[in-house]
Amino acid sequence: MTMKRSKKAKKRIWDAKPLILIIWTSCLIVTGLAAAAMVGYMMLELPPISSLKNYRPPMVTEVYSSDGKILAYWYKEKRWPVPIEKIPKRLIYAFLAAEDARFYEHRGIDFLGVIRAAIKNVEAGGIVQGASTITQQVTRSLLLSPERSWLRKLKEAILAWQIDGSLSKDQILNIYLNQIYLGSGAYGVEAAARTYFNRHVGQLSIAQCALIAGLTQAPSKYNPLRHFERARKRQLYVLRRMFEEGFITSEERDAAIKERLVFKNEKISPPKGCEYFLQDIKKELIRRYGTKRLFTDGLKVYTTLDSSWQEEAYAAVGDGLKKVVKRHRWDKLLGQNIQGALISIDAQTGAIRAMVGGQDFSKNKFNLAIQGKMQPGSSFKPVVYSAAMKRGLIQPNSIIVDEPISFPGTKDSKPWQPQNFDKAYMGPITIRTALTFSRNVISVKIARMVGINAVIEQARLMGITVPLAHDLSIALGSSAVPLVQMVTAYSTFVNNGQVVTPQYIEQITDRNGRILEILTPEFHEALDPVTAFQMAYLLMGVVQNGTGRRARAVGIPVGGKTGTTDNYRDAWFVGFSPEVVTGVWIGRKDKKSLGRLETGGRAACPVWTKFMKFTVKDLTKTTYDIPDGVAFVPVDKRTGQIVTPSSENMSQVVWEALRRDSLPPLEPETGLLQNIPDWLKGIGSFFHLGN
Repeated sequence: MTMKRSKKAKKRIWDAKPLILIIWTSCLIVTGLAAAAMVGYMMLELPPISSLKNYRPPMVTEVYSSDGKILAYWYKEKRWPVPIEKIPKRLIYAFLAAEDARFYEHRGIDFLGVIRAAIKNVEAGGIVQGASTITQQVTRSLLLSPERSWLRKLKEAILAWQIDGSLSKDQILNIYLNQIYLGSGAYGVEAAARTYFNRHVGQLSIAQCALIAGLTQAPSKYNPLRHFERARKRQLYVLRRMFEEGFITSEERDAAIKERLVFKNEKISPPKGCEYFLQDIKKELIRRYGTKRLFTDGLKVYTTLDSSWQEEAYAAVGDGLKKVVKRHRWDKLLGQNIQGALISIDAQTGAIRAMVGGQDFSKNKFNLAIQGKMQPGSSFKPVVYSAAMKRGLIQPNSIIVDEPISFPGTKDSKPWQPQNFDKAYMGPITIRTALTFSRNVISVKIARMVGINAVIEQARLMGITVPLAHDLSIALGSSAVPLVQMVTAYSTFVNNGQVVTPQYIEQITDRNGRILEILTPEFHEALDPVTAFQMAYLLMGVVQNGTGRRARAVGIPVGGKTGTTDNYRDAWFVGFSPEVVTGVWIGRKDKKSLGRLETGGRAACPVWTKFMKFTVKDLTKTTYDIPDGVAFVPVDKRTGQIVTPSSENMSQVVWEALRRDSLPPLEPETGLLQNIPDWLKGIGSFFHLGN
């Protein structure tokens, strides 16, 4: 019996226990292999962590004026990365106390923290404490999708372990503090410091550091600008944790608790009216660099705009429009429809120093200074005169008859009979007189003399690219031209015949300060130097004695030309000083009349003058360059004949700039230069035939 029981017992042991053991062992092996396979599979599917070693987050592009004022921030994420060594210890301690006090002790995963959080959550009967480390938060933010699943948590843990083994703690912390979202559009601690306290991160107090660190858990929920009491409770919690971890003393904690928090968002104050300039420069930069790079690469864009000039330009245009409206109070629609534009460039470089594209960018984003096409009227005449003068067809003292003229009209239409503004005629007059008093008939005669094709060719050379009328009306500015192109054309006269291309940018650097591009003036020849100076000198006469008389108030020798279109719909003044070329246009959105007698001289010239007077203080050049081929000779302004001036005839004498090689030798007269008018003496060294 005994033997039989033993056999049965043995049989049960071999039949049961080994089988169970084998099954459990097999299960463990299979489970282990499956887990290993899953982990291996996930590791193959995990994103590489190599990108973190060259952390390059999206960053704000900053736009500056030429005088160093911030004009705009452009960004996808509002972030200014700050190296860890420039982040104050008190802010680092605040984040460690709030998020991961054992950061420098664990390997990316805080197992003690997991256990502690689990106990807290069980005691509370819900999730009241998380256990994600700073490294895990970096992983979640930069490498994984925001989905909530156990698989993502497992991936997060694996990646955190890898990151901790590949990067130093300071590198991880640097990424975290610059990457984290802190509410109100602020990414990273520098953006948060500017957004909430208008300070750089290095200027934050302990109290401010604790408040910012407290935002990480729920930036919207604890946003101090909307939910101050919630933010305050989080701040106090962070201060308590900082003290418990030994990061601050009890005295520092108590002082921080008592500190009154004053919230002040960083405000930039770009000069008024610069939105049109910024809109255009943004379009240009997107064309050059692409949208993504412009809004994420942290470029520094140093523009040509002078903030003080821009303020003055905007004020001058606004003041000019108000005066026009005031003169025509009866026109109830004028105030709603009147518009103005101004653009000013540095003649030596093409740098756009001021631009007014309209009165209210929020209501109308159409840039009248660049996109607008308006009939320039008589301000186009210098292009016509230039075409003829450079071909030797006319000189400043040439005589042309101002008289009624008539040209055949198109089939079944009346003859075209251009008239002068005053509907009067002056008879035989010099080219100087014709331009000074803006005689329409003379301009048409000159256009006919030189040919329409030659006028259009000259306009193209001077930077006017829009379609132009292929008939004699071109001489009176019948073709609509953008203000910027008229200003470009006038740059020819102060640059010895070289046209300068308007430019928006002085310099662009990347986030590391490396120069990507720098302004290089772009010129091309449109006139020979002598013709260019002769035209500039004639246009100075327009200011001294003609339709641009109001511009004399600038105080230095300036030149320019008015323009007025039919029924006073457009008022222009385009002109220059030795360094600056500026154009002003005033008109209406509904294309109706500005009002009787609202000429370029009355409506636009005062705006130009007010602005240009402001620029004088910044000029480094107040004289004009006179080419060698110019001779200043006394001319009878009635006949155009060279004369010997005397005390009796000085009222009829004008010192004319003529081509030296076109005149016979003459002996210089004693004391001639002393008789040059005071307004002319400032333009430089004068030449007299025979010297």
